[in-house]
Amino acid sequence: MLSLSQKFSLQQKLSPQQIQYQKLLQLNTLALEQRIKTELELNPILEEVLSDEYELSQEENDNEDSFDETEETQSQSDEFEIEDFMNESEHDEIRSNKSPDDDNKSQPISPAKTTLTEKLFEQLHMLDLTEDEMILGETIIDSLSPDGYFKQDLRKISEELDYFEHVTVTYERAEEILKNIQVFEPVGIAARNLQECLLIQIRNSSFDPYYSYIAEQILSKHYADFVNKRFDLIEKELDLTRDTLRTALDIIQKLDPKPGEGNILSEEANQVTPDFLIEKVDGNYIVSLNDRAVPSVTISKTYLEMLNSNKRKRKISEREKDTHKFLREKFESAKWFIASIHQRRMTLMNIMQTILEKQYEFFEFGPRALKPMIYKDIADEIGMDISTISRVVNGKYVQSPVGIHELKYFFSEGLATDSGDEISNKHIKELIKEICDNEDKKSPLSDDQIADLLNQKGIQIARRTVAKYREQLRLPIARLRKEL
Repeated sequence: MLSLSQKFSLQQKLSPQQIQYQKLLQLNTLALEQRIKTELELNPILEEVLSDEYELSQEENDNEDSFDETEETQSQSDEFEIEDFMNESEHDEIRSNKSPDDDNKSQPISPAKTTLTEKLFEQLHMLDLTEDEMILGETIIDSLSPDGYFKQDLRKISEELDYFEHVTVTYERAEEILKNIQVFEPVGIAARNLQECLLIQIRNSSFDPYYSYIAEQILSKHYADFVNKRFDLIEKELDLTRDTLRTALDIIQKLDPKPGEGNILSEEANQVTPDFLIEKVDGNYIVSLNDRAVPSVTISKTYLEMLNSNKRKRKISEREKDTHKFLREKFESAKWFIASIHQRRMTLMNIMQTILEKQYEFFEFGPRALKPMIYKDIADEIGMDISTISRVVNGKYVQSPVGIHELKYFFSEGLATDSGDEISNKHIKELIKEICDNEDKKSPLSDDQIADLLNQKGIQIARRTVAKYREQLRLPIARLRKEL
């Protein structure tokens, strides 16, 4: 039997405007630039400001304020009035996306870079190859991993090219083409493993022939001993003096284990663009947003007049009603978009300023002065939710006198010291790295010994924690850090 019943419940729902603001909040500077360009294409009410001298007239402000707030498009559940962001001075700030002194700052322009893939193609096309062989060579280059290794099955690639594209190259000839590519600049590119990569570089190097021969013997016949640093065994097997072995190992150390690292893509693709700039002026740190390249947007005067013209008419046609409704929706969307950009700017500046205040010693003295800090510390300080802090911090960078750092860098857990203070785990990692850098390379310290040294400095830390931090620093165990 059917029945009707009522049920009361509390639910928290985000308005479309709030969702838009949160999405804008998590974008970095480059992503925001693309988002604004997309919005400019989708919303005709928005237009890009091309001149800093442009100012919104009082008549336009009056027109914006004259809209009937009781229309269907006006949400009753808005947490703030959009007009709060639309007065003349604030609108100009939204439009410009700049601080008053930005015009005095120059933006460096990076020259165009040639990718490693393009350089390899140029060298390949200088070889005397048939059309099929050229296609195979290009396929090999396109298959390289980011660090420059060829990790595919050459025989399988040859068979697939033959089957799908009727490109016929024998496996023996494919091997010859691969070996030709391996001596391209940088030498060792397209190697199938580290051992092959190092051997290619040794055989095509200009080092002393005798020591190069010793280095080649170590890599070809005693590679496992070399990797595991069993130097005494290598010395005995090859009947070498300690000085000869040391010289040969020094040559190997000068080789590049990843000849393609960071070069398969252009340098611009890997370049970090800071979202914040911190400068020290007259002893004080000044925070600014690095958003000079972000397009400035405002409300289109033409469409605004069209919207008000339709509103003043006593009788309008159905077509004009549809036009008015469309313009009204786009106008509301444009106002909310501009307001969201403005609120994003204020939120980002507020959070970065608070990070600067809490980590002031870091900017003064460097990484060792970094304090333990979590998202909740910032959230409590400025009265925002932890999720908001997370959105701002994620994927954004700050450039300061001490370098470029991801905002996540400033957040870390802490360990207690004998004095009762807390010390950042990043500081502890710096100490571990320093200990390993200054240790006796002939007798490296174990994790237990490193923990004992830190305990003597008043830092209570367990061996397993030292091992975890050492691994995060990509430092090998004591046996593999041993040198002659």
